[in-house]
Amino acid sequence: MTPAEGTSAAASDPPGGPAPAAPRFPPGAQVRVRDDWPERRGPCHIRTPHYLRGRVGTVERALGRFPNPEDLAFARPAPERTLYHVLFPQPPLFEEGRRGDDVLVEIFEHWLEPADPAATEKAA
Repeated sequence: MTPAEGTSAAASDPPGGPAPAAPRFPPGAQVRVRDDWPERRGPCHIRTPHYLRGRVGTVERALGRFPNPEDLAFARPAPERTLYHVLFPQPPLFEEGRRGDDVLVEIFEHWLEPADPAATEKAA
């Protein structure tokens, strides 16, 4: 498929088919930010903070579907991706703060995976 047919050419895209139309993760789902470093593979535009890669957070809500900025930055066709608010506890991220201090971040779905893949397989 070409990007215009529904898959992104973004360096951060995981292998597979087109992005799903419905949000994959409901509010409250535990998700892990993919521990991927596409900038090591060549030029890219990444919206996901490096300090969150590999970290587990909780989906607060889906914000809607938006064109993938990783493609827009290079004037490529940009399929729409679901954008989420994901909440992360602050102390493990920055080694400061107290319990209850959190960081709320907007992250596109293609950067997220289930925190416990076994739980997803059981639900399917």
